[in-house]
Amino acid sequence: MFKKAAALGLGAFLLAAPMFANDDGDAPKGIPHQDHVFLIMMENHGYQQVFGNPNEPYLNSLISNKNVSLATNYFAIGHPSLTNYLEVVGGSNFGVRSDNSPSWHDKTCTTNIASGIVNADDFGAPAILPPSTIKTESSNVCPIAGSGKDAETPAVDNWNEVALPQFAFLADIDGVKSVPSEYTQGKTIADQLVRAGKSWKSYQESLPGAGADGVNNSDGFYSDLVPFTPSFTGEALLKLYAVKHNPFAYFRDVQEGTNTESSLKNMAGFEGARGLFEDLAAGNVPNFSFIVPNQCNDQHGRGNGGPQCDFDPSTIGTQEGLNPALIYLGDLAIRNLVMAIHDSPAWKEGHNSIVIVWDENDYSGTPAAQDGLFPSQNQNRVVLTVESNGGTDGVQSNTFYDSFSLLKSLEAGFGLPCLNHACDNGVKVMSDLFAK
Repeated sequence: MFKKAAALGLGAFLLAAPMFANDDGDAPKGIPHQDHVFLIMMENHGYQQVFGNPNEPYLNSLISNKNVSLATNYFAIGHPSLTNYLEVVGGSNFGVRSDNSPSWHDKTCTTNIASGIVNADDFGAPAILPPSTIKTESSNVCPIAGSGKDAETPAVDNWNEVALPQFAFLADIDGVKSVPSEYTQGKTIADQLVRAGKSWKSYQESLPGAGADGVNNSDGFYSDLVPFTPSFTGEALLKLYAVKHNPFAYFRDVQEGTNTESSLKNMAGFEGARGLFEDLAAGNVPNFSFIVPNQCNDQHGRGNGGPQCDFDPSTIGTQEGLNPALIYLGDLAIRNLVMAIHDSPAWKEGHNSIVIVWDENDYSGTPAAQDGLFPSQNQNRVVLTVESNGGTDGVQSNTFYDSFSLLKSLEAGFGLPCLNHACDNGVKVMSDLFAK
């Protein structure tokens, strides 16, 4: 995450408690059967920063395309990035409210859902201490497994990832709704897919060719496991691949390869053997493709990637102050991905969908005069689009949806039961966005 800015004050109420957290029930209804879903994750920009941005021409052309649906009232749940990625694929934060790397292959640690201790951000001592009832740690994340209780998501966060005096609050969801801590199973949609005889793959741009095991950051060649001498280049490692954007890598069964159909071998880069573009060209893609551009191409930015990759210089939660080149690189990445999917034989077979979504509004603590529901506050609202290959007219939906709605919709499309907070009362499937 990369944040600057002011404060906000909002009321709060809890989302309805979950009916159940397991995935042993019937599959949700309302989404047509999906043979393939391609989910493209982008980074750190709110709805109002992307929609109508002149440096985001391709994405906005998709929005105006009659075959593409847009959610105008879709919200990420919390912060920072990893938390949102876990919620999209697992319906829970699993007690993790940080971007900390995994404690790889650690078989002795206690998971956060078992200990009840929140894995908080690792920026050092928090600017504002958490409530005395919340136990925290800032360490690598114990591989997720088993069951227990996840961490509460407050409507307004005043201690995790805040920095006094300029940045004292952070809005989760819409700044009003919150998510209570509830019983959680340490699994994801990957486990569900494999149990149902379906396949998945996490495509991570700039993942090194040797694979994901033990790698926290990489430029596609150099990494934690293949370091270089700074004097050789005069540069620090350019952290293009980040494990915090590869949520499946945090789960014990995946790390250990307990199930050969759901392991670290399910992860690949964009280029080369078994990579995304090779798989697309051959029409050899899994049922669920989780697609993440690198941190120069997903609009996250890096401090040592050149001007086009620099973090946004400043922002008030609007398009003002954004790095136009970073926005454009992300838009070009979306264009290349969507066109490659359209050209794939897999796109033409069966009922398939492309979902494009931003993980969070990284500036949800800053004033945003043009934000819709609360004009003086900037919420965690982000862009989500859905394109299906059936050619049905798209819609613009103002129905309230969130990351749990996205997971529940994916599960419905694949005929899978809901999981964790995707089972919460009031979580709707996106029946108006996915073509019938």
